[in-house]
Parts: sequence; structure tokens; C-alpha cells
Amino acid sequence: MPVKIRLQRHGKKGKPFYWIVAADVRSKRDGKYLEKLGTYNPNTNPASIDLNVDSAVQWLQNGAQPTDTAKAILSYKGALLKNHLVGGVRKGALTEEQAEAKFTAWLEEKAGKVGAKTDGLAKAQAEAKAKALEAEKAANEARIAAAAAVEEAAEAEAVAEEATEEEAKTEE
Repeated sequence: MPVKIRLQRHGKKGKPFYWIVAADVRSKRDGKYLEKLGTYNPNTNPASIDLNVDSAVQWLQNGAQPTDTAKAILSYKGALLKNHLVGGVRKGALTEEQAEAKFTAWLEEKAGKVGAKTDGLAKAQAEAKAKALEAEKAANEARIAAAAAVEEAAEAEAVAEEATEEEAKTEE
């Protein structure tokens, strides 16, 4: 029974949400699966991925083949690296402790990169909001100044009319 690690679509139209599952090749895309390994939400920035790395590595060790998208997700979360390190331990190239140290170092580095990206996105969003607020303030000030100019012109016109009325009364 060939097994694939693939995505199973959930969520509503236009808002996809995926489960990462190990499933028989012959089952439907959203049909039966052997084990749910995690979730993937592409609607957030950066995309949120929750993956049970140990289960994914176990399935990879048993011969499961990931699809292209699932392979990218497994690589992003470090499951493929851990699978590679486990293979090295099995062959005797390194010890279990060395493999675990390499994996945790990689996880820390990856967390730093993701944290930097989220900080950059939050900063850019705050700057865009500040620019929009400044533009709105400028538009409000321009609108208020235009309204004041119209009001002054109306007052000047009213004064001029009163002056012409008084002149007309004095001439009579």
C-alpha cells in the first residue's frame, strides 16, 4: 500500500485551510487518511504551519512520499532535515546527541528568521497606518481651510450687500 504525505483541503470557498495527512495513494483528496500530521493555513502572513515533526519523520522512514507542496512544508518545518539526521545516526555517521544538537540549532535559527519577518511585516503595517493617518489629517485640514475660505467669502458678500443697502437708503 503506497502512502503519500499530502494536503487535504478544508475551509470555505476562497479561504483554504489544509490538513497535512498521510494517506493511501488510492484515496480521494479529501477522503480517508491514515494519520493527520498537522495543519497549514496559507491565509495568514507568514503562513501558519502546525506539524508533528516526529510523526512526519516516522512516515518518511516507512517510505511515504510527500507531494511537492507537502515536501516544501516538511522542509520548511525541518522534518526532512530530521529524517536526514536520523539516517546519519542509523548509518553511524553521528550520534543521537549530535543529531539532536544540529536539529535544535537549525530550529533556533529558523525561529529567528521567522520572527524577523513577522517583526518586519508588523513594522511595515504600522508605517502604512501612520502614513494613512497623516494623509487623512492633511485632507481634513485642507477641507477645513476650504470651508473657512467659503465662509469668509460669504461673510464678505453679506457685508457688501449691507453696505449697498445702506447706501441705497441714504440716497433716498
